[in-house]
Amino acid sequence: MGEAFEENATMRLKKAIVFSLCAIALILHLAGSAHAQAGPPFLTNDPGTPGNANWEINLGSMQTISRGVSSYEVPQIDLNFGLGDRIQLTYEVPYVLQSSSGQPVQSGWSNGYPGLKWRFLDEGEDGWQMSTFPQVETGASMRARQKGIVAPGPRYLLPLEVTKKIGPFDVDFEAGYYLAGYGPRERILGFVAGRPVTKQLELDVEIYDDRADDAAPHSTTLDLGGRYKLARGLIALFMAGRSLNGFARSQPEFMGYFGIQILLSNYGRTFGAE
Repeated sequence: MGEAFEENATMRLKKAIVFSLCAIALILHLAGSAHAQAGPPFLTNDPGTPGNANWEINLGSMQTISRGVSSYEVPQIDLNFGLGDRIQLTYEVPYVLQSSSGQPVQSGWSNGYPGLKWRFLDEGEDGWQMSTFPQVETGASMRARQKGIVAPGPRYLLPLEVTKKIGPFDVDFEAGYYLAGYGPRERILGFVAGRPVTKQLELDVEIYDDRADDAAPHSTTLDLGGRYKLARGLIALFMAGRSLNGFARSQPEFMGYFGIQILLSNYGRTFGAE
């Protein structure tokens, strides 16, 4: 039975790799001219910042559906403010609705994520860009911990983000590790590739690996997503994906993000392409 399970897992991984390569090929075939990026709706972050005194506000809904457990972050709030051209202040927090088989729905505010991003290398849009984005996973109330909708805290995430234009498309990579604090040791790896297909629509493919020592999560996911410019400073965000590890041990059968990005420049004026 173990050999059969490993064989099935290998087949699923091969299919996922083929699917990912086909998606990248489609994106390249339809390529446009603007710059693609990680960040919401994706799990991977990039070195981009809003610019001095500018706001980037992401309001979304994140769904993760697994066997026996479903989690909905409604809303997922992500606030970003630029200090100079290379520094970003961030605060993220979701309101969680979680359902388990045979159990009542649990809800409440989950862990917050204040952070500061610094893009310490910037060779322009076609060159290398690198940043670090330390964040704190804050603690939460005893009631929220008893409900099982938050992780122990605080914990401290120290990641590195890299962006580079490779040929006709953009690639974003992030690697990070949760340092000393409450909860398990955990590391993250994220990869996003893609580019716009029209002046309004951008499509990307993401592979994300999140592994904790002797605890959940322990998963690798594949997703497709993008952004659609609705108006100046107003962008629709979307993403859908699934686990590459099968669906046992609470691996996500479906994960998705749907939301809106609001861009505000100095003193409330909007900015962004038409």
